[in-house]
Amino acid sequence: MAKDTKTALLDSAERAARTRGFDGFSYADLAQEVGIRKASIHHHFPTKAALSAAIMKRYTQAFAKACQSIDAECATGGARLAALIDRYRAALEGGQSLCLCVSFSTSRNSLPAEVISEIVGFRQMMLAWIAATYHLGGSDRSIAMVHDPAQEAAATLAMLEGAQLRARAEEDPAHFDNALGLLRSRLAR
Repeated sequence: MAKDTKTALLDSAERAARTRGFDGFSYADLAQEVGIRKASIHHHFPTKAALSAAIMKRYTQAFAKACQSIDAECATGGARLAALIDRYRAALEGGQSLCLCVSFSTSRNSLPAEVISEIVGFRQMMLAWIAATYHLGGSDRSIAMVHDPAQEAAATLAMLEGAQLRARAEEDPAHFDNALGLLRSRLAR
C-alpha cells in the first residue's frame, strides 16, 4: 500500500534527522527522496520548524505506545528496563543513527521553540515511565539497589542518551553496550 505524501515526508524527515541532525537536511533533500517538488512540501508543512515539531510529536506518540507494549509484555520492572535499553540500542542502527530526541538535541541552538517544547514533553514522558519502572523493579526486586526512582530515571535517561552519542560518534554499538553494562548487571535475569 502506497504512503500518502504527508506520511512519506514525515518518514523521510525522521530518517534524515536521526542520521544527520536538524541542520543536516533540507526541503530539497526531502523533495528528492519523496519525489515531489520542493514547493509541494510547504503545502503540508509551511516551515521546517512545523515539520520538525510534527516528527517529534509523532515520535513521542510512537514511543508512548512502545512503552505501553513493553508494560503489557514484561511483568517485572527489570524486564521492562531491559526492553527499553534494547529499544535505545536498536535505534542506533549499527552506529549509523540516533533516537530522534537525542539527534535533535545535538542541534539545540538551531531548534525552533516548538521543537524544543516537543523534546521537553518527550523527556518528561520518558522520565515518568522510567521512574514507574524503577518503582516496580524495586517492589518486585527485579532491579537491584533502587533508592529513589525519580533520580534513577534521570540518571538512566542521561545514560541511554549519552551512550547513544558515544556509539554514534564512533559508529560502534559496542560503546553503547559497555556504557549500559553496569545498569544491566542490576537487572534480575
